[in-house]
Amino acid sequence: MAEMRYKLLGKSGLRVSELCLGTMTFGETWGWGASQDESRKQFDLFAERGGNFIDTSVNYTDGTSEEFLGDFLGGQRDRFVVATKYTLTKPDSRDPNSGGNSRKNMRQSVERSLRRLQTDNIDILYLHMWDHMTPLEEIMRGLDDVVSSGKVSYIAVSDTPAYIVSAANMLSELRGWANFIGLQIPYSLNARTPERDLLPMAKYWEMTLLPWGLLGGGVLTGKYSEETSEPTRYNRAETAERIQKREQTLRIIEEVRLIAEEVGRSRAQVAIQWVRQQQDKVQTIPILGARTTEQLADNLAVVDWALSDEQLKRLDEVSAISMDFPHGFLDGNAYVYGATFNLIDNPRGRRR
Repeated sequence: MAEMRYKLLGKSGLRVSELCLGTMTFGETWGWGASQDESRKQFDLFAERGGNFIDTSVNYTDGTSEEFLGDFLGGQRDRFVVATKYTLTKPDSRDPNSGGNSRKNMRQSVERSLRRLQTDNIDILYLHMWDHMTPLEEIMRGLDDVVSSGKVSYIAVSDTPAYIVSAANMLSELRGWANFIGLQIPYSLNARTPERDLLPMAKYWEMTLLPWGLLGGGVLTGKYSEETSEPTRYNRAETAERIQKREQTLRIIEEVRLIAEEVGRSRAQVAIQWVRQQQDKVQTIPILGARTTEQLADNLAVVDWALSDEQLKRLDEVSAISMDFPHGFLDGNAYVYGATFNLIDNPRGRRR
């Protein structure tokens, strides 16, 4: 086994492993996931392979994920970089302030996470999801306060529009507050739309990309498009029907299968490896989410090898998306209102 390597996270001095262990599967409260014993095995395997970066959330499996981690971290808390999130709450909560981005929910969530994790400090606190309600100034000042208090060391953001993240970082820079050092979003071979704005934005602000959904919910491994006995998170028949209507997705699944056979690796590894090798776009640390220890062991094996340039090109081509305006326009070739513009050959943008 190759050794796990470490990277600085974003514009910080924090050293984290090149793969992150996602723990949304820790606990069976939501009707799927791993038992405490199975979760412990995954945690131990990740640590044994050199992993030190753990991702959770105050709402994952209704708190079970954080509680499990609190037990697993006993006596070795300082060895790990623990990231958790605030924003989301139980769907049936009748308390209007139990969710959202407000300072009140932020403070309550941080205290709850500290208790469950059995620690006095959270290494990284994410804003989990933009709520379209709370003023940006309230959020960023609140996050800076929890950093100043010593309860949180760094802040990051997840599932939020690029323009909001940019505004937040600029506001914090001007006020001397803590900045976001990481961006967590779904990103995979069949979900490349973040390349239009989120990835360039993260690179500009020197934020590390922390992608989840690397396997497209299992779609990229053929779990839904082929006959298998493997358990699925989503309805197999409905998901399979949707996939059959998307020709590009079917082509991606087939290319992943072919390359997996060529390299003698699992389809999951091929899909994860493609994400892992997108470092030219932005520094990337994939978040692994597994239901079993066997799945996690397979995922961790991506550090042992790499896709060739030719294989990367094939995957890039089969999964390509239209970059649309303004990217194509600024790159020198785009259609706008039915007219072709080429700003390189025709710098004044005249109709051609």
